[in-house]
Amino acid sequence: MATSMIPVTILTGFLGSGKTTLLKRILNEKHGMKIAVIENEFGEENIDNEILVQDSNEQIIQMSNGCICCTIRGDLARVLGDLAQQKRDGKLDFDRVVIETTGLANPGPVAQTFFMDNEIADEFLLDAIITLVDAKHGNRQLDEHEVVQRQVGFADRLFITKADLVDEDELADLRHRVLHMNPRAQVRQVNFGEADIKEVFDLRGFNLNAKLEIDPDFLAEDDHAHDHDHDHAHAHAHDHDHASCDHDHGQCNHEGHEHGHHHHAHHDDKIKSFVYRSDRPFDPNRLEDFLGGILQIYGERLLRYKGVLYMKGVDRKVVFQGVHQMMGSDLAAKWLPIEKKGSKMVFIGIELPQDLITDGLDACLA
Repeated sequence: MATSMIPVTILTGFLGSGKTTLLKRILNEKHGMKIAVIENEFGEENIDNEILVQDSNEQIIQMSNGCICCTIRGDLARVLGDLAQQKRDGKLDFDRVVIETTGLANPGPVAQTFFMDNEIADEFLLDAIITLVDAKHGNRQLDEHEVVQRQVGFADRLFITKADLVDEDELADLRHRVLHMNPRAQVRQVNFGEADIKEVFDLRGFNLNAKLEIDPDFLAEDDHAHDHDHDHAHAHAHDHDHASCDHDHGQCNHEGHEHGHHHHAHHDDKIKSFVYRSDRPFDPNRLEDFLGGILQIYGERLLRYKGVLYMKGVDRKVVFQGVHQMMGSDLAAKWLPIEKKGSKMVFIGIELPQDLITDGLDACLA
């Protein structure tokens, strides 16, 4: 096993959303990092040749700033394995990987590569999926292409590009829409690829590798950190959301988001999210059985799910998250005496049976 794992960032977004612009900027910046870029070769323009040193007929190209670039002509796992081997042999030097998917790609299978293949899982750490959404065409693309909804649903961070081409109402509507689909992704505006490196790397959006320390507060920020970041309308929507809670067990119904905010267009997206909360502890065995069944039946429709769990008889927080049928969980920090214990779970997926899942989770409470 590698002593230190190589972090990987997946860059996704529909055709023309600005992925190549962002990537060029990252590669040209003086940050001292050695980055290996893996590109899907069909469809979009390749990274401009002026930043490449060698003949682009080769599969792996050395760049002038010490980065390397390779084009996938086959299986991603094979290419990653090849890169890792060349790094071990001292033939290539890089300290992180960026995978730029083609604009028509569903990022799900790309993410799954990091959990299905043991060799890859030992060498590489999937850090985050970053999705770019074009402010000018985003709403229409979300209406017309389910793959764009999937790209949004999988994101750990959303970059809205080309915001200068739309008015504030259009921008607010798009923000509200993507947050409704994926409340766990932070949203940033990026003009002409000018994102701070800190907004792109080491985000720790994915922690499925049980051997890694897990950030126990990743869901805590959903309640307050978003306010400074998002438009005023979303802060209202948050309050409204809590007001529509079923006080029995604090489970919120996200459908309440839409009412009373007439300035936001109603979009009937297939991909939606919902949050489950409970102050009562889970029975560990019942919960494990129930989640196992849900993943078996609805795994393909579950894009991302994540949660901090309060378990009966466990003095620590249990953190779990997953992609499709692949779920990882781990013990995190101890519950502090001053903390209010409780579970919070976020599910993002395609036409998920929200009532069935929330009723099932209620039945798992101790």
